[in-house]
Amino acid sequence: MAAGALGRIQTETPTLPGALRRVGEAILADPAAAARSTIMALAERSGSSPATVTRFCRVFGFTGYAGLRVALATETGRAAQAHWDAGVGHEIAPTDPLDVAIGVMAATDSRLIQETAAQLDAAAVARVADAVVAARRTLIFGVSTSGAAASMMAGRLRRIGMPCWSHADAHESLAEAALLAPGDVAIGVSHRGRTREVLEPLAEAAARGATTVAVTSFARSPLADLARLVLTTASRETTFRLGGLAAVHSQLFVLDTVYVAVAQRTYEQTDRAFELTIRVLESHRVERS
Repeated sequence: MAAGALGRIQTETPTLPGALRRVGEAILADPAAAARSTIMALAERSGSSPATVTRFCRVFGFTGYAGLRVALATETGRAAQAHWDAGVGHEIAPTDPLDVAIGVMAATDSRLIQETAAQLDAAAVARVADAVVAARRTLIFGVSTSGAAASMMAGRLRRIGMPCWSHADAHESLAEAALLAPGDVAIGVSHRGRTREVLEPLAEAAARGATTVAVTSFARSPLADLARLVLTTASRETTFRLGGLAAVHSQLFVLDTVYVAVAQRTYEQTDRAFELTIRVLESHRVERS
């Protein structure tokens, strides 16, 4: 999990128990310093022990502290070179000028997309795309902002000829999931991975033998535990963008990678679908004045 380490640490540190959380907080307070620190120095700075630091590393997929240091050094060096951190971490105050707020939003969203791309498992995206192309039907579950992302993805896949649907109603989602079969695909979208209206239909889909996919910011969550394939998103909460709102751009990016991979695999069908749908909708466009 070398790629995207900081993004996952940022997202999951608040959910960790005391000592492990302090290690994460010490790293996030100064990632560059952590990359240069010995395991003993980081343990002292976080008020923990070398054994706790090692346990923290394993939680995030590293065999030991050396692997974490390399990942942190790589990411902080890349961020410094690209100036990703400009404005990141600044809380927007009610009295901030709008141009300042816009700058902070742009910096935060740019960093989130970079972190999401860094931690995204390309092999998992490819497997999801292969499953969607082969599926008799694909269902995407989500509510609230995640539901909007799910609905948009379903519409885009239908636009290129893929049999894909998303339902906002929990009962419809469950009923549709019950009709899935082996070879079908079910995708659950949830920032924290704990939304019952997403968990229940995904569990039903799994029971019916469908390929299950989780799109979530928390790789250690009930949704991720249910899924055969997990695609993680980065998130960073700010003053006026909490919870799912903080992750919606990352969710759209991850779903877009799946969409592009599907389109690549069905290029001739996709090209024909674009041609037909653009032509039929042309009469609904207002002529330029």
